[in-house]
Amino acid sequence: MPDNQSRITVIGGGLAGAEAAWQLARRGIPVALYEMRPARTTGAHRTALLAEIVCSNSLKSDRPGTAQGLLKEELRTLGSLILSCAEQTRVPAGEALAVDREAFASLVTERIEGEPLILLLREEVPSLPEEGTVIAATGPLTSGALADDLIRITGEKNLAFYDAISPVVEADSLDHSKLYRASRYQRGESEDYLNVPLSREEYEAFVKELLAAQKVPYAEFEDIREFPACQPIEEIADKGFDALRFGPFRPVGLEDPKTGERPYAVVQLRAENKEGTLYNLVGCQTKMVYEEQKRIFGMLPGFAAAEYVRLGSVHRNAFVNAPRVLAEDLSLKARPDVYIAGQLTGVEGYLEAVAMGLVVAENVIRKREGRPPLVLPPTTAIGSLQQYLREATPETFQPMNFSFGLLSALPGKPPRHLRRERYCARARQDLAEALESARRNAV
Repeated sequence: MPDNQSRITVIGGGLAGAEAAWQLARRGIPVALYEMRPARTTGAHRTALLAEIVCSNSLKSDRPGTAQGLLKEELRTLGSLILSCAEQTRVPAGEALAVDREAFASLVTERIEGEPLILLLREEVPSLPEEGTVIAATGPLTSGALADDLIRITGEKNLAFYDAISPVVEADSLDHSKLYRASRYQRGESEDYLNVPLSREEYEAFVKELLAAQKVPYAEFEDIREFPACQPIEEIADKGFDALRFGPFRPVGLEDPKTGERPYAVVQLRAENKEGTLYNLVGCQTKMVYEEQKRIFGMLPGFAAAEYVRLGSVHRNAFVNAPRVLAEDLSLKARPDVYIAGQLTGVEGYLEAVAMGLVVAENVIRKREGRPPLVLPPTTAIGSLQQYLREATPETFQPMNFSFGLLSALPGKPPRHLRRERYCARARQDLAEALESARRNAV
């Protein structure tokens, strides 16, 4: 093992770990990059290459004016290795940036192995080193031993092993005339929840389609039998036709002020951000394929034109409770010399993970130089992800992709068809100003 006093230790050779190691080395800082494959494999990976993509080979839209297009634009501006390699190994995919998996991972591996300041070590790191600066970028398949060590440091409740994710919708895409605001038994503020009332006929039609919908099978490395809180709603519904109505869709204490009566069933929506632009379908984690989710949740009153920024899922995914355990620079509050990068921070998505690897590398450099951490404006894609990790509600924290709904509201509330263009224009300007300010302060 190298001298951790002289090298930054990066644990994990995935997208975020490779990005962080590269960024540090290109700035003249020696790195020891640990990747446990092939000495120890996972249930999902098939090769020993760095940055192996195990799910879709698509990095989503590359079209200007889209959320993922904006995120890519910012990563290009910041000099991302991963995005550069993706662009060099892209395959035809319409407006999406999709890659040849093996060519992409091979190119990233070649670039890392060819960097003289990166020492690549093929061995497992079962616990966080006690000395030196460490970046943990082990991703959703963090090994059990290292996960246990993170639990020891942060506390058992601050590390999740499964995503039980419900869909998130844009608030202004819903028909609010069919919804009402109320908290159960009028506890808390009436603004806390939006409620979707269901008649008996609407509930029965929803459950019938839910049970018949196409589902995503569990992967070999997933087993949620010991995690009842992760149960998909279709598995709850399968226990009996009224199971949802006595579970997450229970209407007790949620009388509809328009009728003065209790609906047959209720789907509750909880605000996902402070601005109230995004709402989470409470208890609606699901294994349905994405198109089925859109169709079946579209049956809910007020959801005919719903626009989703995240669809539901249940899958193995280790991540820390970021708003509770991470400092502003993405270091652990309990161990300021240990940084968390990539999906382990609680972001979702390939390029979101890359962004957090890049940000962490920059913050390691800044701490060495005695400068404040890089905190980009919440009007930018990367800055809004940083803000989400800082300010999300710890009790309900779940991983999040970047979407326009995470950005600070635009002044004057322009019409929907103009918002994306204006979000992007503002993000470009604010990122340029933030980077120029950082450059001046570094001189």
